Amino acid sequence: MLIGIGGHGMEQLEIIRFYLFGEVKFLHLLVLLMAVDIVTGVIKAGMKGNLWSRKAFFGYARKMMIFGIIILANVIDQILALSGAIVYSTVLFYIVNEGLSIVENLNEMGVKVPSIITDKLKNIEDKEKEEK
Repeated sequence: MLIGIGGHGMEQLEIIRFYLFGEVKFLHLLVLLMAVDIVTGVIKAGMKGNLWSRKAFFGYARKMMIFGIIILANVIDQILALSGAIVYSTVLFYIVNEGLSIVENLNEMGVKVPSIITDKLKNIEDKEKEEK
């Protein structure tokens, strides 16, 4: 038996991970995209001179809440026996969301982004301004 964190066996930690997240595909990709989004966001904030902003703190908190939503989706999937339909769609939604955020950060940093993507981002930004 391998000993892990706090003297607990690694098998026990794997059981906990499986219960919380199930067999969620693409979770590693989501974590990677979140890390890239954080890095690009910090670089962008550094370029704009607001590196230690309150907005960044709430952004990190939102990223942590995403995992809570994924856990909730997994529990609902297990209760309703939907074979992962809800949790997969939830994870894919957040993967797309993180990807868009990365592209937006790169665009604001001056990295060349295809015009079709920047046009779509501008449309999304305009809609957000109209809602406020």
